[in-house]
Amino acid sequence: MNVSVIIVSIGAKDYLKLCLNSLLKQSHQPLEIIIIDNSSQPDFARNISKAYPSVKLYSSPKNLFYAAALNKGISSSSGDFVLCLNDDVVLGKEFIREALKGFLVDNRIGSVSGKILRSDGKVLDSAGLYLSVWRTAKEKGYGQKDSGQFEKNNYIFGASGAAAFYRREMLESIKECGDYFDSDFGMFYEDLDISWRAHRYGWLAYYIPAALVYHVRGGSFRPDCGIGKPVARKYLNDQLHCALIKNRYLTILKNETFCGFIAHLIPILIYDLCVWGYVVFFRPRVFKLFFNASLRQINEKRQKMRCCKKRF
Repeated sequence: MNVSVIIVSIGAKDYLKLCLNSLLKQSHQPLEIIIIDNSSQPDFARNISKAYPSVKLYSSPKNLFYAAALNKGISSSSGDFVLCLNDDVVLGKEFIREALKGFLVDNRIGSVSGKILRSDGKVLDSAGLYLSVWRTAKEKGYGQKDSGQFEKNNYIFGASGAAAFYRREMLESIKECGDYFDSDFGMFYEDLDISWRAHRYGWLAYYIPAALVYHVRGGSFRPDCGIGKPVARKYLNDQLHCALIKNRYLTILKNETFCGFIAHLIPILIYDLCVWGYVVFFRPRVFKLFFNASLRQINEKRQKMRCCKKRF
């Protein structure tokens, strides 16, 4: 089973080196490792190429952000299975071997997630991605102490974007407007969007707890004081906070059915009331950014979606 690994990095700390070292120790070695370098740091790229000559590295002249960078890597890869990684993860030695077993359960399984722990190995980061009643991304077990409560293989909604394994056949079948991941998202909600879209096309997702991952939650984009902390939006800058709000709306717009929207309207409104109450009182600049730019982007997305439907 040929595996291509795609890692997106902005060159923060030594995260990428630790990630690569864990990949090189895998019992099932990947066919190729592709790094999309968003750091805009020539020295960073040179050092990685020198230290890891076997990896394929693409240095973007500008930050492509996560979704578009993954698309770049996937389109240049050749494996039958594609592992998409944040650079702030470290894989258990048997991760790839164990995770691949999930795809053998059913040929309709398009994505697999392992058990993702925080870097201390004691606290859960994700035992599978789920769609909440608020129409947000919910990581099962998030922030809980790992006491063996999620040790059974089972079907889930989708794979957490920190370490998501995909069947290439699925990725090709759900492409929209030429994208695997929606490049208009930049970052945030791209994993929920692709999981929801996969469900709409009839694909399933599976959880394998024996496939272990260790993740520095927020290591690549939060300040040190916010790494591993709950309530992520508290530690985001205004632009990223705005993107978090916008991308939830885009995910709902793209994937929710009319009946589903009506059924979840009250939870959606409650969530929005809390979000916008926080923004108005504590982050007013986010309010301005959203109404100055994000509403226009959402409208542009609607038009783009209509064009894609006509084309395909």
